[in-house]
Formats: sequence, C-alpha cells, structure tokens
Amino acid sequence: MKTAERWLSDPTRVPHPRTREEVATALGVSADVLWPKVVRSTVKTGPDREIVSAYPYRNACPTSVWAGLIDGASRRICFAGYTNYFLWQDHPRLADRLKRKGEDGCSIRFILGDPDSEVTRRREEVEGVPLTVGTRIRITLDALSKLRGTPGIESKFSDEHIALSVFTFDDQMLVTPHISNLLGHESPMLHLRRLGDDGLYDRFAAHVTALWENGRPVPP
Repeated sequence: MKTAERWLSDPTRVPHPRTREEVATALGVSADVLWPKVVRSTVKTGPDREIVSAYPYRNACPTSVWAGLIDGASRRICFAGYTNYFLWQDHPRLADRLKRKGEDGCSIRFILGDPDSEVTRRREEVEGVPLTVGTRIRITLDALSKLRGTPGIESKFSDEHIALSVFTFDDQMLVTPHISNLLGHESPMLHLRRLGDDGLYDRFAAHVTALWENGRPVPP
C-alpha cells in the first residue's frame, strides 16, 4: 500500500516494467494510462522521430548498417562525402555491387571534392596526415574510372561540402557533420529515415540536391 501511495504522490516515481504490467492487469487498464510519462519519454515525437540512431563517431556505426543501406536501396543512392575514400576500404567488392545496381536502374551519384582545389589544399594543412585529402579523393576517382560507362552512375566535383557529408539510400540517410580538425571517422553521425515533408531528412536531401545542381563535371 505504501508503495502505491508513493506512486500516486510522486509522479516521477515509476515501477519496473514487469510491475507496471502486473498492476495494469489487476486494475484492468493499460499501463500507458497509468504512467503516460513513460510513453512520452520512450516514444519519439516531433522532428527527432526521423532519427533512427546517433553515433558519437562515424566508425562507431557498424559496417553492417552501411552494407544493409547500400544493398537495400533500389531507386537512388548518393555518396556526398568529400573523399568517400573509406567506402572502398570498408566494403569489399563495392564497385561490383554498385555496377549491378546501376544496371538494374538505380541512380547512383558521387559528389566529391576537387583534389586540386584551394579548399582541398587548406583542408590538407588542417589535417596534416600522410594520406592527404587529395590522395583519398584520387583513390575514389580511380575506383569510379573502372565503372565508367555503367548506366546510372554519375559523379561531380563540389567544394561546398567539406564540413558535411551526407549519404542517401532511398528514404534513409547517414549524415556526418565534421568537427574542427577531426577526420571524418572521428566526427559524429546520424542515421535518418524519412517520415514526412520538410523533416530532417528533407532538409539534408535539399542540401545534396543543391550540391549536385551546382557541381562541376568530373573530367574523364
């Protein structure tokens, strides 16, 4: 009885899940009715309901998540990372997988930084690592050269996403805002799923669309 009195007198006190279910069954009502605050705290509402997962570092996201998104997409994929270098390292036979998707009608776009641009040079000075930004971009360009002529696969240069990487897979995406002088894998990442108009997904998707429309063709 005293325990029940404490539940009633202090709305912040909530019994364990099993106890909640037992009490609800005894009273013949839903546990959600008795403790609505629990529902509000566990069920996402508003814009953040499009957030599937959040990772403190990009490389904290399991490779299986990336693989599932890549292999599961059938309509459109866009890799809007400044170098996209890590993709070829983390995903064996990625080129073959993308080639099959392109041939099956999936639109696949790469938006890369220009390895010879001033933006790239300045970023190399900030990072100060042996495997330079320009080198990482050229590794991606080399991989894409082997896919030249594959239907559906396109690429462009842009200097406007040095601090924000967005990777889209149909109605899901992975977003990495780059922090200061940290490398891409050291920055946080969000996994988003589109659930409505003008949500988080749509805002980042509009950014990617603008990058593509303002991008420069990658020369042969």
